[in-house]
Amino acid sequence: MFESLTDRLSSAFRAMTGRGRLTESNVREGLEQVRQALLEADASVEVANRFVQNVQEKFLGSEVSRALSPTQQIVKIVNDELVALMGPVDSTIPVKEPFTTIMLCGLQGSGKTTSCGKLGKRLIAAGRKPMFVAADLQRPAAIDQLEVLGGQLGAPVFVDRESKDPVDVCKRALKEAKERNVDVVILDTAGRLHIDDELMQQLKDVERKVQPDQVYFVVDAMTGQDAVNSAKAFNEALELDGVILTKLDGDARGGAALSVKEITGVPIKFIGVGETLDALDDFHPDRMASRMLGMGDMLTLIETAQAKFDEEELRRQQEQMEKGVFTLDDFRRQMSQASRLGSLGKIMSLIPGMGRLSGIIGELGVDPDKEMRKIGGLIDSMTPLERRKPEIIDLRRKKRIAAGAGVDVKRVNELLEMHQKMAGVVKSFSSLGAAQRMRQLQSLTANPFGVLGGQPKKGTTGKRLTPKEREAQRKRLEKERRNKKKKK
Repeated sequence: MFESLTDRLSSAFRAMTGRGRLTESNVREGLEQVRQALLEADASVEVANRFVQNVQEKFLGSEVSRALSPTQQIVKIVNDELVALMGPVDSTIPVKEPFTTIMLCGLQGSGKTTSCGKLGKRLIAAGRKPMFVAADLQRPAAIDQLEVLGGQLGAPVFVDRESKDPVDVCKRALKEAKERNVDVVILDTAGRLHIDDELMQQLKDVERKVQPDQVYFVVDAMTGQDAVNSAKAFNEALELDGVILTKLDGDARGGAALSVKEITGVPIKFIGVGETLDALDDFHPDRMASRMLGMGDMLTLIETAQAKFDEEELRRQQEQMEKGVFTLDDFRRQMSQASRLGSLGKIMSLIPGMGRLSGIIGELGVDPDKEMRKIGGLIDSMTPLERRKPEIIDLRRKKRIAAGAGVDVKRVNELLEMHQKMAGVVKSFSSLGAAQRMRQLQSLTANPFGVLGGQPKKGTTGKRLTPKEREAQRKRLEKERRNKKKKK
């Protein structure tokens, strides 16, 4: 997500790093790169220009915090402006008696019907009772799809395949909703391959005569400025209450996420981040800004883990760690738990500083998920005793394990070495007191703004190098390199 934008913003910040005190000229130069990054992300020219102007005015007119270097200060201002650009957002769905009516609209192929199912699953998880209404009478496949989704979720679906009037279908569906005692009605309206007068008039009729409580526009994030233009046109016709941005997990640019709120005034309420029915998240501007700046999104990772991890298994693993015990069985269980979060690349993108590493790994042609599956295969090829006591694995056993997994013995050695290191970390962690453990965990996420650069540090003291010290360090390193060449 946002890989291209993140790379360009990171390059812009690195260009300003190590120049000593930032001047107005340096800031303008760096912010021009930020502007170009936004334009390449398919943000509108109007949004990009206003954004850069706001950042420049705030940086040049602010007192630089002593806690941050000038470069870190500008990163913080950019982060704050990104949050302001995309927010504020309220992802709650208002409750109304006897039920709340939600109308979904959008162009064909945007993921509208799938978003109905995702929204329904989200409501069911919150204890609500939704009903779907198949009001897309232009495309029979949409009706079939909605019926399948309703069956999967155990939610009622109102269907009338004979009617040609979506307004009549919606009105009769609302009457049935009262009899069924549901509390949310979701209207799946018709879409087109493009915006036309017939589509807009039909949607206006539904809105005027049915009077839904909420109208959400569903749009494909990967269409960039087209998504923003479509949202603007639909909002002028219907007065939208929110946007559902689909396929955001495949969006490397981020232009739609950046521009929708600024251009239309309509907030992005939810984002689609996968094909499964549970892949609909609240839109958090602060978390999106953090991802765009390459600083990860630990809160989303934690929330996903809490929703998908087996609590009993996590408790058992924690007890093992506190005892300083970490077997290959434990390693295999952790891999199984982690796989529930999605691909390793997705997980890495949510961890501060790891998003860029994920991209580098991809450029090298390495598939992290494939490598993890190979590790799982190796562990599965071991006997229960070998998984509990890997120290008994000699050359003969290694050959058998490698043959069972279809790999070289070298891979078995790599796995055992990896496990030994991890077991050592667990053992040392178990010897710490509760307060020390907490400090060690907190240190892993300290000062996220340092991820994108800052000035070089001197030794391990944390003292910043002055320009003279940096120049002296450069000359010393150059001299050491020349000496090494002479020795060769």
